[in-house]
Amino acid sequence: MRVSVPARGATGRRRSVLLRAARLDAVTPDDRDRAVDALRAIGILGVVLGHWLVTALVSDSGRLHTASPLGSMPWLAPISWVFQTLAVFFLVGGQVAARGLGSARARGVPYRRWLGRRLARLFRPVGAVLGLWAVASAGLLLSGTDLGTVRTLVKLALSPLWFLLVFAALTAATPLLARVHPLWPLAVVLHVDLVRFGLGGPQWLGWVNLVAGWAVPFTLGAAWTRGELEGRRAGWLLLGGGAAVTALLVVCAGYPASMVGVPGAPVSNLNPPTLAAVTFGLAQCGAALLLRERLRRGMRGPVAWAVVVGANLSAMTVFLWHQTALMATTATGLLLGPLPGLHTAPEGLGWVVARLAWLPVFALVLAVCWAAFRFREWDSGGRRPATPFPARAIPVAGSVVDVHRPAKEEVPHV
Repeated sequence: MRVSVPARGATGRRRSVLLRAARLDAVTPDDRDRAVDALRAIGILGVVLGHWLVTALVSDSGRLHTASPLGSMPWLAPISWVFQTLAVFFLVGGQVAARGLGSARARGVPYRRWLGRRLARLFRPVGAVLGLWAVASAGLLLSGTDLGTVRTLVKLALSPLWFLLVFAALTAATPLLARVHPLWPLAVVLHVDLVRFGLGGPQWLGWVNLVAGWAVPFTLGAAWTRGELEGRRAGWLLLGGGAAVTALLVVCAGYPASMVGVPGAPVSNLNPPTLAAVTFGLAQCGAALLLRERLRRGMRGPVAWAVVVGANLSAMTVFLWHQTALMATTATGLLLGPLPGLHTAPEGLGWVVARLAWLPVFALVLAVCWAAFRFREWDSGGRRPATPFPARAIPVAGSVVDVHRPAKEEVPHV
């Protein structure tokens, strides 16, 4: 007798995905603040899209050099206000680090072991990026590629690493920063800028802000853990105050309106961070705090929560490889000749429209990088990264994640 088996089809696949999402939702501890994970995912998306939108590699006589649409079209500066989300990273990072350190101390875990685990999560995927670009750089130079082009590519590819170094330094200082009021590092940034811009001091002094500037949202995150930022008053105060001071600094003190660096500009708000970048970051932190309740409600949906968990499990891979995806697309596209929005100068709305059309291609190439290198986020034993759920196998995005950590320990964070 012939037995017909109905095809699985799209409906079956949809049910399977929904079932996996429901299982993941069911094993999430009730006391987990899902807004923290959602804010981190938003921060990752902001950084990636921001870089893809404002970073241009222009082909000029066989050479590639960097440019930015913010230079020729300064009215696009609000794009940087939306997608420069580093303050949210550091806010969440400070919250998670302070909470995780407190949890480790309660379980009797030594500081050295706690720090070692966190730094391993940060730096484990870095080796693959460094190795690939070492080989690629040597190959490009041996093939006769212009040294300036190679320098441009390597600088862009490795630019995310500065973030990891600063984040690692602040993480290591968590026992101290968890007790520091955010006004102290903010005062350091204020005085550094006063000396640099007001008194004609040395420009190298600005690099003090590389740590002090990002310590402001990091210590805010620690204050969140202590319960000092509950309620909406703190969020509105940070949002309103930060936005007002930033506007005054831009309009009255001559700070750039763009919150990211613009090639050729005399002052960058980001490299190193200025007082305007830090006050703008305070406004972003205020907005993030105001979004907490809405995000918590939104993350009650199993599918939305599964997407956020998946993004967090691959956070470092996405962060480290998104610039490589941009450059791989640009280099491959050169075989077809200069292409609008990819190799042309970022001037006019035509370039903006063309660049938006390239975003799905960048995402596809990043997906290839993710598939090839996501295992670098696994531990040295080859296991997938742990999640914050009880010890059991949990289907995530079509695969099974082995869980080995207690329910209250945090998900892998950037």
